[in-house]
Amino acid sequence: MYDFVIVSVGQTAWTERQPLGSYADELRAGMPLSRDRACQLIRCAEPELPALLAAALEARRRFKPGITTYSRKVFIPLTNLCRDYCGYCTFRRDPGQPGAHTMTPEQVLEVVRAGEKMGCTEALFSLGDKPELAFSEMRETLRRLGYKSTLHYLEAMCELVLRDTALLPHPNPGLLSAEWITRLAKVSPSMGLMLETTNASLLKAGAAHDNAPDKVPAKRLHTVEEAGKQNVPFTTGLLIGIGESLQDRVDTLLAIRELYRRYGHIQEVIIQNFRAKPEIPMHDWPEPTPGEMMRTVAVARLLMPEVNIQAPPNLSAPYYDELLDAGINDWGGISPLTPDFINPEKPWPHLEQLKLRTEAKGYRLRQRLPVYPEFVPTVTTEPGLLSEKVKAAADSEGYARRPA
Repeated sequence: MYDFVIVSVGQTAWTERQPLGSYADELRAGMPLSRDRACQLIRCAEPELPALLAAALEARRRFKPGITTYSRKVFIPLTNLCRDYCGYCTFRRDPGQPGAHTMTPEQVLEVVRAGEKMGCTEALFSLGDKPELAFSEMRETLRRLGYKSTLHYLEAMCELVLRDTALLPHPNPGLLSAEWITRLAKVSPSMGLMLETTNASLLKAGAAHDNAPDKVPAKRLHTVEEAGKQNVPFTTGLLIGIGESLQDRVDTLLAIRELYRRYGHIQEVIIQNFRAKPEIPMHDWPEPTPGEMMRTVAVARLLMPEVNIQAPPNLSAPYYDELLDAGINDWGGISPLTPDFINPEKPWPHLEQLKLRTEAKGYRLRQRLPVYPEFVPTVTTEPGLLSEKVKAAADSEGYARRPA
């Protein structure tokens, strides 16, 4: 039997297949997974996939045995105006396009209070990246609302939710400076930015990140690192299937692992799969197969055995429960109220069905906060409103007080 093995970046060579061996033994021996080994695993043949999954499951059991988590949330699409034009995105709009909007404070509170009645504990803020730099209409909207920039408005809305409701904000605002990380960390216990990929060639003409100035990998890595320097619990991850290679996926995971090792602030790594849609430029682009998802998740778990690994269940329906076999320990945010505005054609699973399918795999489903239990002490050491609200929302173990 033969297979590819990596000999250097961008090069491959045929050789006799190296035996995949017992990865569980390697883990027990404390051997970290190398780049070459990870590249071999992520392209393993079908007969060898069970051994890879078994190793990932063992690593997952050693990390958080018996529990799979999710965050009950409301999705707040604060504005869908965005200066980036990604080939896979249906969320963004230009001013004047059908569906273009910026939510008012009253609309934000209406959604959050409805979610509060349904046991939600997270207000997930998603928005376009700095739309006022591209659109005079957004500058005028911000002027009417009384704010200098989209980030100033986001900061105020996070503070509003924190002050007037029991929900905790989790903003995903795009690239952030050190100053803005500091400011948002005062009004939210965690925040996030998807790295997506370290492959800068996807910025070229016709590629997924063509005409998307905020998707430069080095800039996104800088934001994640700045959050680490400030000890801010942070969510990041991969978007697979947008033109990157299998080696690129490994390199992106390794970049995240390096930042986690350096700062310890990465609370969650999301493995998200591209889904084609009729209205996007990449409408004919092939989607990652379930096998690709399983291999990527398993390699992520082996590379980062002590980090929460998440995959969105709605993007792998109807077989999302199989992702538990690859080593995830979290389903991410699930809303009983609002749709997934990024992938509106993919509804969230009903929470009761999610619970049943999780339990069928041998795990107890528990509701967490937007900040993971092990990071709750990080955001409750300093006195203030944020600390008080997190303490009020968390049980003695750091999970959400409300039952799953």
